[in-house]
Amino acid sequence: MQAARGTALTGPVRRNDTGRPDIPSLPDLPGGGGARRPAAPRRVGILIAVALGVLGLDIASKVTVVAELTDGRTIRLLGGFLTLRQSRNPGAAFSIGTSQTIVFTLIAVGVIIFILRTSRRIHSLPWAIALGLLLGGATGNLADRIFRYPGPLRGYVVDWIQVPHWPVFNLADSAIVCGGALAVLLATRGIRIEGPAAGDPSPGLGGQPGGGA
Repeated sequence: MQAARGTALTGPVRRNDTGRPDIPSLPDLPGGGGARRPAAPRRVGILIAVALGVLGLDIASKVTVVAELTDGRTIRLLGGFLTLRQSRNPGAAFSIGTSQTIVFTLIAVGVIIFILRTSRRIHSLPWAIALGLLLGGATGNLADRIFRYPGPLRGYVVDWIQVPHWPVFNLADSAIVCGGALAVLLATRGIRIEGPAAGDPSPGLGGQPGGGA
């Protein structure tokens, strides 16, 4: 119903010490901290996509190297700074521990299982990328351990990238190193795999709360 002429539609306006209208604030949601951000989505798809990309590039590069760089053939690029040559590595990344092939194979299996189990609760985009790099690199070298000479769990990994004063390596090794370095950076900055908690103001990579998750 329309109010009678001359009758105020609202009650008397309360004013604060500054003379401005005193407008009551809305109450916080239960649990405190004001409005809560919605939970970040799971990033399993990104993790798997990164891992498959690394694995595909690693396999394709190794197949090409085995087919083209035979009988000690080498290719020098960038004025000799980068050399492409085929090398069979029974050890870990960068030819470490050449007498422990089976041990490193079992370690790779353990790493892959751990990452797959962890992926069920991953909500952080940077962590998805880091773990995807680790998963793809570990799987790439594990494939060599299983399918290449001299036999399952003892196969030699194909390395083919050489730079001065550094052991020969491959794309899987590079992905493992980059993923590990990123994981250390995220851990030191306090960015969690689960993503930011509701109302968590801690900054992540690029200034985004919780690593942009």
